[in-house]
Amino acid sequence: MRIFKSALLVAAAIIPATAHAEDSDTIIVSANRTQQTTSEVAQSVTVITLDDITTRQSVAVIDLLRSVPGITVTSNGGLGTSTSVSIRGADSDQTVALIDGVKLNDPSTPGGGFNFGNLLTGNIERIEVVRGSQSVLWGSQAIGGVVNIVTRTPTEAIAVNAAAEYGWRDTARVVGNVSGKFGPVSASVGAGYLRTDGFSTFNEARGGKERDGYRNFGANAKFSVALSDAISVDLRSWYSDGKVGIDGFPAPTFSFGDTPEFARTKELVGYAGLNAALLDGRFRNRFAYTLTDTRRRNIDLTGGAELETFNAKGRNERFEYQGNIDLIETVGATFGAETEKSSFRTSSYGSSFSHAEARINSVYGQLSAKPISGLTLSAGLRNDDHTIFGGKTTFSAGGVFTPNEGGTTLRASYGEGFKTPSLFQLFSEYGNTALVPESSQGWDAGVTQRLLDGKIEVGATWFHRDSRNLIAFISCTVPLTGICIGHANGTYDNVAKARAQGLEFALTLKPVEALRVQANYGYVDATNVATGRDLARRPRHSVNTSLDYDWAFGLKTGATITHVGASFDNASNTRKLSGYVLVDLRAAFPVTRHIELYGRIENLLNEQYETSFRYGTPRRAAYAGVRLAI
Repeated sequence: MRIFKSALLVAAAIIPATAHAEDSDTIIVSANRTQQTTSEVAQSVTVITLDDITTRQSVAVIDLLRSVPGITVTSNGGLGTSTSVSIRGADSDQTVALIDGVKLNDPSTPGGGFNFGNLLTGNIERIEVVRGSQSVLWGSQAIGGVVNIVTRTPTEAIAVNAAAEYGWRDTARVVGNVSGKFGPVSASVGAGYLRTDGFSTFNEARGGKERDGYRNFGANAKFSVALSDAISVDLRSWYSDGKVGIDGFPAPTFSFGDTPEFARTKELVGYAGLNAALLDGRFRNRFAYTLTDTRRRNIDLTGGAELETFNAKGRNERFEYQGNIDLIETVGATFGAETEKSSFRTSSYGSSFSHAEARINSVYGQLSAKPISGLTLSAGLRNDDHTIFGGKTTFSAGGVFTPNEGGTTLRASYGEGFKTPSLFQLFSEYGNTALVPESSQGWDAGVTQRLLDGKIEVGATWFHRDSRNLIAFISCTVPLTGICIGHANGTYDNVAKARAQGLEFALTLKPVEALRVQANYGYVDATNVATGRDLARRPRHSVNTSLDYDWAFGLKTGATITHVGASFDNASNTRKLSGYVLVDLRAAFPVTRHIELYGRIENLLNEQYETSFRYGTPRRAAYAGVRLAI
């Protein structure tokens, strides 16, 4: 078996590159907050399309994200548990997550980030990943990059999509979506449900025996109302209600093990926007209100009675304006203003609620120019004013050049990023109101080459980022002095600096119409500048290879091989997480023009691995399902 794994890994490594190469006319929104083709975007972007999502059959968004070069996924168990996404070695709280353009961060968490554990593919039709510091356009947290999730959009004709599947450990999922246009109203509405017996959050290989199940109900909706040719209204909503079994530290040993506990998370995202196109469409305006509301509860059932061990609510409200104007044929501008109010409240074991709020006001602008054919240049500036720490200004610039109509593409970009201290870091019992924002300066440069009319596409990108004023928890001992005065149990301080650099290779092969091979290799060297040690849970090497073949009689088959290298579980680099190889197989066959049967085997080699010390991961599993598209 070990020889077989090694052979698979060597086969994957022979093809260095990235999982989702883009066609020359692919439209990207998240890079510059406006629609642009890849030939006009200087940043490193990966787009996971609806075809990719359908082909891969993945249930969790993180299973798709882990195939993107430079991304590391860490989970404290199975579906629904705490799950983080790191881009190019940045902290997971330094990733901006969006659904349909609405920021998803949870102000009630210690770092103010987003938990990807409840994010299922359901009715998602597109994922855009922008790598590199992007705070000029996306504000706080965009030090590592941006993950933009797009749910199914309204269609002109009535369309119905549905799927149902069943598999390993009594796992069942149903999902459906209906869309269409009715006069001036376009709509897309869907819902999904998943349940599974799951596996032990406490790694079964270390003695975990109790299965920690999971269930999730989700819903999505989009409405667009055309009031005139130039004015429209957008309404969007996304909802997730997840409940998952977790493990803890039971008496009498108080060491990590099986416990009858569960965590419940309810997430609501809302958007209401007014769009106005003026000057014959050259001046496009958007006014919007967005809401993110996250509520979490942990319940311990030890002894048969329900004991609430944790209760939290995080809320973001944002008013924003964005304008896009074509100044002349070759010069355009994107600019806007935002005001965001964040609040949280938390309680443990029935104690009174701790609560706090803060506001940040922002203005930004970016110019884009095409001075000669094939060359696009951009530069932007942003200023943020926070109620606690004051002002912060960031800058970005980039250029992309295609001298031969997309055959060769040269890219380079520079970006600054920042992350405001979370409300917990500022105002909790461990809080420090003297904290300043974490900040970064980074650049990348790369080249992509298309050969044989697009049958071969190969690319490489080098990146470098320096981060400073990183916030870390400081333990305090008696006698309390300096920053520890008034914080006997510890506090937060800006004490760390980090450096991340690396290389991303990408390759797509389409030797014949029926065969597609995609692969990537990512090298990420992320270290603490002061100690020289690796940042925790940042594997240096990752390889992904995906092969799909469509047979003449309708059968579609494919395989994905993923290798993640070894990393350290802690900052002191004393506890190691071994590398691992995952092999997934998949197949699909159309029964009729509208109905398709599909199935997959995940972790074919039954690999035992951990992305976080002591926490379980799924073993070999098989699933079968049916899809309907009308």
